[in-house]
Amino acid sequence: MDNSEKNPVVFVVSDSLGETADFVARAAASQFDGGNVEIRRVPYVSDKEDIEEIFKEALNYNSIITYTVMIRELREMIERLSREKKIPCVDLLGPTVKAIASATGLMPKMETGLLRKLDEEYFRRVEAIEFAVKYDDGKDPRGLKSADLVLIGVSRTSKTPVCMYLAHKKIKAANMPLVPEVAPPEELFQIPARKIVGLTIRPQLLNEIRQERLKALGLTSGADYANPNRIIRELEYAEAIFKRIGCNVIDVTNRAIEETAGKLLEIYYKGERQLYQ
Repeated sequence: MDNSEKNPVVFVVSDSLGETADFVARAAASQFDGGNVEIRRVPYVSDKEDIEEIFKEALNYNSIITYTVMIRELREMIERLSREKKIPCVDLLGPTVKAIASATGLMPKMETGLLRKLDEEYFRRVEAIEFAVKYDDGKDPRGLKSADLVLIGVSRTSKTPVCMYLAHKKIKAANMPLVPEVAPPEELFQIPARKIVGLTIRPQLLNEIRQERLKALGLTSGADYANPNRIIRELEYAEAIFKRIGCNVIDVTNRAIEETAGKLLEIYYKGERQLYQ
């Protein structure tokens, strides 16, 4: 069986990470139900030897080469080897770059990795979201030292949703529940107080929130979790921890998630004190 009878292999070649070419190749391959198309990404191609190795391997398959390469010498080599080896090659960026250059009268920079630089904020946001998930609800106290902000407070003071909101603002926020029966981890007292914010709430509202939570879980409203005396004891314990640390404190009573996050962003960027507001 010659190579033309084999399932196609699309080599995605880039002098950067190759995400753009990979996405386009997979989008194109998804249009063909009958063909089992294999995508092989080859990122960070930097010299002619890399190109030669790619074509050498491509000869073993029913290959197509797609590429997003800005280095002129490598582009020319790909075009030449494509003709010599009779392997179809698709330049995914070149024609569009030329069209924009023609329309604007400007010369392209022809630098590698510019899209990734433009997307730096996107990747920072993703990193912050992953951080918030990983270090949610005190799962791993070791993450506290790496956080931009650490939220502490009793259960149902909106710590998790506020952390996720902050993550979308590229702030790496961790949170730690305060429970009288469980001593806070030592890591909490080893980070600067300015990075820690305590969230408090009025006892009556917290009782109502917890009652609703119990109903949602199908549990009796008489559980200790929603007991008024228990709630007051938890809040007093949390207040003692806040004072011990000397951290900022925000009262989240009747505050929307966005409003609480706004106060936190003020603290983070401006260093403002928000004690018991």
